[in-house]
Amino acid sequence: MKINHIEIENYRNIENLKLDFDDINIIYGENAQGKTNLLEALYLFTGSKSFRGVKDSRLVKIGSEYAKLKADFFSSKRKQNAEIFIKGKRTASLNGIKKASPALLGEEIKAVVFSPVHLSMIKDGPAERRKFIDNALCQLNSNYRNALKEYNRCLAQRNIILKDMQQCGELDEMLYVWNINFAKAGAKIIYQRQKYIEALFPFAKEIFTGISGGIEEINLILKGAFDYAGYSVAEIEKKLLLQVEEHKKEDILNRITTVGPHRDDLEIFINNNEARIYGSQGQQRSCVIALKLAEASLLCEMTEIMPVALLDDVMSELDEKRQDYILNHIKNWQVFITCCDKNTVLRLKEGKAIHIAGGKVMGD
Repeated sequence: MKINHIEIENYRNIENLKLDFDDINIIYGENAQGKTNLLEALYLFTGSKSFRGVKDSRLVKIGSEYAKLKADFFSSKRKQNAEIFIKGKRTASLNGIKKASPALLGEEIKAVVFSPVHLSMIKDGPAERRKFIDNALCQLNSNYRNALKEYNRCLAQRNIILKDMQQCGELDEMLYVWNINFAKAGAKIIYQRQKYIEALFPFAKEIFTGISGGIEEINLILKGAFDYAGYSVAEIEKKLLLQVEEHKKEDILNRITTVGPHRDDLEIFINNNEARIYGSQGQQRSCVIALKLAEASLLCEMTEIMPVALLDDVMSELDEKRQDYILNHIKNWQVFITCCDKNTVLRLKEGKAIHIAGGKVMGD
């Protein structure tokens, strides 16, 4: 797929911007001028929320009542257009037809994004790594988003009962009913996460080995209440229900659910050492880039749509060999790369350079 044109109005520090795009787009300029804002605006067309983790209301330019984004793109073998309107919350339309949810734009527009904020996937706790898996699965399967909502509903309800049980010990029967619902919803999440990691790993291994020049290897393990590999949804449901029952006393004491996919982790290793603890800055960055590029490769294989690659400050802290591998790997994709100095990526020798300053396109 390819995004051909975007129009931005009252978004972040961008008051009014219209841009046509090439296959390779180098967006350069000083810090805090709007480069990442442009990538963020493009990413919203996947139906996802801001990759910087901010509320929709904060995306509107200060002093403005609303923000509006329009995009012309090519997907599903035809030209299409989409519009996003933000006033308190987001609404969206596709080809002139209003969508019930902005998330539905993701059925036609797919992208993967790397941003320095994603380094938290390695550095921080399990929540960021679960988020990586869940966001990728939402792009692959719109039903996964609904399954995740159902699981979170069951988790919240079970936690309410656990809190009430200290005052009312007669809720055992109700807790067991929600244990069943919880296990059923959780098994669907676990199964899809496990299958996703198994499918992602060969791509991540190949890319990471390439980035490191063949001297390092990556490994990925989905760590949970038990070893999930090889089990069906029904088998996972049975085992998860057993785990929940075994942790019942602990859960009542802590007034919270202590086992389940909301506590799982994606463990990432470099040469059998945990990347979070032992990886250097460059190695950790290489891990995240490899996972993001692998995400795009798998997305293309499973949907036959090559997603747009949005790479924000991707070259920092990487030596020239690692940079060259990335630049060669992203050929034949539509890619947007932000940097302070366009000479960083001039080795591409093709594409369009866009100079952003103060939320505006500057002529050089």
